[in-house]
Amino acid sequence: MTVTETEYQAIKNNDTCYDNIFCYAVKSTKIFCRPSCLSRLPKKENIEIYYMKEEAVHDGYRPCKRCQPLGESVSDEEWVKEIDTILQRNYQQKLTLEELSYLARGSESNLRHTYKAVTGMTPQKRLMNIRLEKASEELLETNLTVKEIAEEVGIGNVGYFIRKFREYYDDSPLQFRLKNKDPLK
Repeated sequence: MTVTETEYQAIKNNDTCYDNIFCYAVKSTKIFCRPSCLSRLPKKENIEIYYMKEEAVHDGYRPCKRCQPLGESVSDEEWVKEIDTILQRNYQQKLTLEELSYLARGSESNLRHTYKAVTGMTPQKRLMNIRLEKASEELLETNLTVKEIAEEVGIGNVGYFIRKFREYYDDSPLQFRLKNKDPLK
């Protein structure tokens, strides 16, 4: 259901009077909240309104970790899965911890601490690993230059990209391509 101006104003003003009337889901994050949630205001076109919280869950949205619209907290493991999904979908963008915490609906410090406790690495480290793994695929499947691949995976500085790639794969990107690329491609 699309959002009316009254519903949007309730969300914009974090109006607690509407908490038991409807919840809103954010299409870009796949998370649903109470109108009073203190998370950053999403774009109006990304909001979907639900008058039954169960319908939001049925449609694939997960409850916000911050406002807990179902009255229960989301497990750390479930939240980390959501964070991983966000990282996989947005690795090409400039994704700061602040932006990630907004998308995952939690505080920066809690997100970093929880993610590291569950996975053993920081979300920034996981993001770099995703970028380097995507870069290795591009090196083997395309003829793009190293600079083009670095930019495509979200790393604007090619020297930094080469250094991180070497740390991860023990080879420069070009050495990696020469050793692993199928000569028929």
